[in-house]
Amino acid sequence: MKKRISHIVLATTLMVSILSACSGNAGTANPENGGSDQTKTLRFATWDTGDALKIEQDIAKKFEAEHPGTKVQVEAYADGFDQKLAAGFGAGNPPDVMYMWDFPTYHQSLEPLDSFAEKDKDLKIDDFYKGLFNYGKIDDKLYGIPAGFTTRVVYYNKKLFDAAGVPYPKDGWEWSDFQDIAKKLTDTSKKQYGFGARAENDTYDLQGFVWSNGGSFISPDGKTIEGYMNSKETAEAIQMFGDMVKDGTAVLTGGKGQQSGDDIFKGGKIAMWESGIWPLESFKQAGVDVGTVEIPAFPGKPVKGVLAESALSIAKDSKNKDLAWEFVKFYVSNESIKMRVADLPVRQSVVNELKKDQDPLYKPYYTMLERSDNTPAFLLNPKWNEVNRQLSAAVEAVMHGSNAQEALNQAVKDSERYLK
Repeated sequence: MKKRISHIVLATTLMVSILSACSGNAGTANPENGGSDQTKTLRFATWDTGDALKIEQDIAKKFEAEHPGTKVQVEAYADGFDQKLAAGFGAGNPPDVMYMWDFPTYHQSLEPLDSFAEKDKDLKIDDFYKGLFNYGKIDDKLYGIPAGFTTRVVYYNKKLFDAAGVPYPKDGWEWSDFQDIAKKLTDTSKKQYGFGARAENDTYDLQGFVWSNGGSFISPDGKTIEGYMNSKETAEAIQMFGDMVKDGTAVLTGGKGQQSGDDIFKGGKIAMWESGIWPLESFKQAGVDVGTVEIPAFPGKPVKGVLAESALSIAKDSKNKDLAWEFVKFYVSNESIKMRVADLPVRQSVVNELKKDQDPLYKPYYTMLERSDNTPAFLLNPKWNEVNRQLSAAVEAVMHGSNAQEALNQAVKDSERYLK
């Protein structure tokens, strides 16, 4: 998520923010009626682009239609989301409402939403999947209302399975099954591999595998990494992928000069790929006969998942908090959720109505949601970003042949100073 930003870009962003402060949040006269009333402008920042952004703009227009005298200014920050948001907070001119995932970094600039959520029955808070609220809380205060999420599943190419006479994987399978299948579906003469392993992993995404083997990157109280980040269980989970690259049943993807795993899967050159909901539509559009299945288990241990969640937050400095809350509530209404097809619905009533949890292609995401009750490391320690740099380097080294136990031991040694 970290992006570089030049001083020029940052200065420009700050200038735009300051100018916006002079004209954005304040009401503006309506020339059609002689300027006798005021139009309130609500600023909404999103990281989305393309079709997802168009949908969000349509939701904003619907909100305006139901709230006369309101203009929703959708601000698409795209890849510069964190930089522009930080500049807005720094200049005291943030958007009123924004997409949010990094609550440890931003929560001091956000409005706690507990009182809004508790007193507003129209939110129907019991209709949300309860586990989704865990990711939006810091010190037991709620800073974000869930807007969308995904869990992670294994995608498989049915055509490659059929050609090799290999049965499709089923929920309840184990990692030994996964490795056996990967071996059967690897044919290096065709440059075809059983699995794609990421050369540069986001360690956040690996936590589900580590938790499933009984390991963790950090202690439950967020204070200790020795014996956790380099535990036998954590090392085994990471080593497993490194070993598959070594024995040739997995191919490295997404590194320098390498195609992305999504593209290789679409090209029919890897039989199994692990990811969230994001590439599913592109797989279908590419004509891949794709199936999904929940993540395999380690023998005798429960499968654990990790959530990638987006939420909506309100800036503490917003001058329009009540209107901002109305927009947040509208954005997570059943009507808006059905419009946002790139997200998995966060409301149980929408899932039941659309029968998403009964569709074989979507059911595994919801099965994995039930298994996603662990707390990610970045929510347990405010200095996790510093620790994570050493962990990421260790995992990358394992993917290129290093021993996981040794690499993680060194990562712990190099990271301890950040926790003191």
